Amino acid sequence: MLRSLLIRDIHTLVLMDPANTVLRHAYLYIEDGEIRQVGTRPAKLPRADRTISGRYAVAVPGLVNTHHHLFQTLTRACPAAADAELFDWLRTLYPLWARLDEESVHVAALAGMAELLLSGCTTTTDHHYLFPRGHSRLIDAEIEAARRIGIRFHPTRGSMSVGKSKGGLPPDSVVQSESRILADCERLIRQYHDPAPGSMLRIALAPCSPFSVSPELMRATAALAGRYNVRLHTHLAETRDEEAYCLNRFGKRPLDLLEDVGWLNANTWLAHGIWFNRREVARLGRAGVGIAHCPTSNMRLGSGSAPVLALRRAGCPVGLGVDGSASNDSSHMLAEARQALLMHRLIHGAAALNVADTLRMATVGGARCLGRDDIGSLEAGKRGDVALFDLRDVGYSGAGDAVSALLLCAPTRVSTLVVEGRVVVEDGELKTISLDPVLARHRRLAARMQGPSNTMDWK
Repeated sequence: MLRSLLIRDIHTLVLMDPANTVLRHAYLYIEDGEIRQVGTRPAKLPRADRTISGRYAVAVPGLVNTHHHLFQTLTRACPAAADAELFDWLRTLYPLWARLDEESVHVAALAGMAELLLSGCTTTTDHHYLFPRGHSRLIDAEIEAARRIGIRFHPTRGSMSVGKSKGGLPPDSVVQSESRILADCERLIRQYHDPAPGSMLRIALAPCSPFSVSPELMRATAALAGRYNVRLHTHLAETRDEEAYCLNRFGKRPLDLLEDVGWLNANTWLAHGIWFNRREVARLGRAGVGIAHCPTSNMRLGSGSAPVLALRRAGCPVGLGVDGSASNDSSHMLAEARQALLMHRLIHGAAALNVADTLRMATVGGARCLGRDDIGSLEAGKRGDVALFDLRDVGYSGAGDAVSALLLCAPTRVSTLVVEGRVVVEDGELKTISLDPVLARHRRLAARMQGPSNTMDWK
């Protein structure tokens, strides 16, 4: 294994440091997975086991995905749910997802992680909350996929304990008892969680939503997370339907419920956060709660748009998430960043959000949501996670500014991707696994899950 990597002659290097420094004709030296040197035109370049030219590239910190449901790559563009809002979309897809097993989750994770890596993403979380009866090792299957493919991974042990028979939304066949959920959360932390700097694998705990878990499980999960010093994640304030459900069932708004169960603190990051009012935004900021902003999914389901500018002003860490590949139908992080830029310009005006601030959400903001200070920027002492995009691509031809081109021009495939100092994508091709057989297997499993009438005919 290579101990050192030099990327030299980089056309444009975006550090994402506090000063938003952009260097021209720069170099980056990584040793044992850590950035040791970064700068321009040294008197003598350091020697490395391998040297890569960045002459035609714009290089940015590896993108950080803060919310996903990788298993949903098996139900992309499902016709039965194509035009539904969240609750009806879930009711349609729950019976299909009840067919999940370890093999399908492993292959779905490989496909989704491959798409993320090829989009410039080096770190991803995943919120897996469905455990059909007889299948308890689904997080393990995802972890095995992450290790195979070479992505930095923050799986969250999701959970659903309130099925339809108890007034919840999911069918009873995909929920678990709270004692089983908590026992498996503890097992996963003890077996896999690595809190060390540079960690490639950290576990978080993630009850699914107010309409699928009990307040008692939320409290117990928070206590368990506190005991092991791991982070907390859940969906919150995604739709008006969720707000109505909380008011009807618990007599309080979603954020009041969150505070009541002990989650309103800086150890928590939330997916979506669309329907917070001004006072709630201020409360979130004071508590330091992170927000995973998922613009494509929110538009796809007609859910609304998170008050991202207000949340950031209030002090919330805000990252980006591609969300599930059956509500976004894509796992392309660069496309997600572009979508965020365009959405908030549409709502607030062209000057409301610039390219640098959007890239900051996709890098530093995402790292903060995940509780990490060792990724998200390209500075000495940070981990060697770098995405290089080839400026000779047809979509960038004629662009005046390399950094702006990343988000104003059409999203492209990453040219070179480095994770923890290891080259995992080169010349736009994944180097860690053979992708074609994985995708062939993925298509077969998708057809089995959705049924032949709902999948593309390859004959």
